[in-house]
Amino acid sequence: MIQARKKRVAVLISGRGSNMQALVEAARAPDYPAEIALVVSNRPEAPGLAWAKAQGLATLALNHKLYESREHFEGQLQSVLELSRIDLVALAGFLRLMTAPFVERWQGRMINIHPSLLPAFKGLHTHEQALAAGVRISGCTVHFVTPEMDGGPIIAQAAVPVLPDDTPETLADRVLAAEHKLYPTALARVARDQAAWTGDVVSVQLVENAGVNQEQALFSPWPPRAGY
Repeated sequence: MIQARKKRVAVLISGRGSNMQALVEAARAPDYPAEIALVVSNRPEAPGLAWAKAQGLATLALNHKLYESREHFEGQLQSVLELSRIDLVALAGFLRLMTAPFVERWQGRMINIHPSLLPAFKGLHTHEQALAAGVRISGCTVHFVTPEMDGGPIIAQAAVPVLPDDTPETLADRVLAAEHKLYPTALARVARDQAAWTGDVVSVQLVENAGVNQEQALFSPWPPRAGY
């Protein structure tokens, strides 16, 4: 059986890149459908860049402060992605808004992870937003990137409970643990062409024999063992 070519992925980061590290670790598996071919940071001092370099990965510091405009920066980034023969781009804590022309050039091939259950709580300070709204369940979302911030079609989501004594920091830690599991799974679906973007939604192909859990639900707060 001929094994399909692994998709070449560039991961864009701005900080420690913990989601990038989760993708790298997942991609070590022989049957993972993608390889992390390049890690790029717009901040040369980003700890994640040093980690990736120590893993033997191709890395690039592309300091956005050295470019006169977003278009100039993105032009250089596009050249690097083309030279590296990149198939997919995964944003992992990349703190730069992309211009519409750049995003549209990578439509259907650029994904992002956001620490909320979109479309709720877009933008920054998501955990503060969740606590202020009094939600009992939060989570994270992997979506295709569009010119609208955090507005692209949803590929996959994971939910976590919000506890009564949560702070933005404790909630962030719980959501981040879910992110590290969700992002590699979602990237694999995209790399295998199992997530088709049609119109405003994504049709996800279920993995054969994976099953669908229709019984277990996430309650928050958790109900008592008996009664109500």
